[in-house]
Amino acid sequence: MIRFGGRYLLYYSTPTTEAEGQLRNWVIGIAESRDLYRWNKVAEIAPEQECERNGICAPCALLTGGRVHLFYQTYGNGRNDAICHAVSGDGIRFARDASNPVFRPTGNWNAGRAIDAEVVAFQGRWLLYAATRDPGMKVQMITGASASKDSDFGRQSWRQIGDGPLLRPELPWERDCIEAPSIIERGGSLYMFYAGGYNNAPQQVGCARSDDGVVWKRLFNEPLLANGREGEWNSSESGHPCFFADGRGRDYLFYQGNNDKGKTWFLSSVRIGWRGGVPHVMP
Repeated sequence: MIRFGGRYLLYYSTPTTEAEGQLRNWVIGIAESRDLYRWNKVAEIAPEQECERNGICAPCALLTGGRVHLFYQTYGNGRNDAICHAVSGDGIRFARDASNPVFRPTGNWNAGRAIDAEVVAFQGRWLLYAATRDPGMKVQMITGASASKDSDFGRQSWRQIGDGPLLRPELPWERDCIEAPSIIERGGSLYMFYAGGYNNAPQQVGCARSDDGVVWKRLFNEPLLANGREGEWNSSESGHPCFFADGRGRDYLFYQGNNDKGKTWFLSSVRIGWRGGVPHVMP
């Protein structure tokens, strides 16, 4: 999410269908709002490049230099999925980066896959975070890369951080998956809101903090935002978080949820408050 051109813009994953009602692939939807509660869909971003032909999703929007940079993943390619980049002057029409895909991790500790991108400026450089998997494609974990502050965000800009995961599932509720990082800087530290557990496992939201963008420490042993109780709209999951500061002193956590094991999905939000540098969900 970003605030741009006097409105809020929300970039999200949405499926397209064939005439027979069968799922074809994934595209990126764009919705606009003036109040963060009422939303209208205004556009879609469809696959264009060869690496995108099976679909694109999980967008991260970054507003810098008066332009919107979109980082997103290819879909449906297994261990070959990777992070792509596009740029826009109006937040609606995007020009693809000719060097796409711009990032996937290397090393014998991962499968070479990268999804769920997040990009943030920190300590004079750009940091890109993504989810990858172990060589057996069983365990999802967080990897990262860095680029100089004057980067054009192309493939040659990024250098992988370290030779191992920056955060991997350890707590019982995280099961075999940590993904969908959403990051904000507060008080000189980075806070990562992440999804623990694969979709509908259930997936829930945790939080970790870092002073250097490399070493992360969890703030809680239990989810910051749990899935709902049986019968509630998000009983199957509360996942894939997006932290958004509206610039007016209010912080929100947007997330997806459902109660039918992923047959449908909804997007919702909660307000986030802070006590002593620790976030909490406001009632």
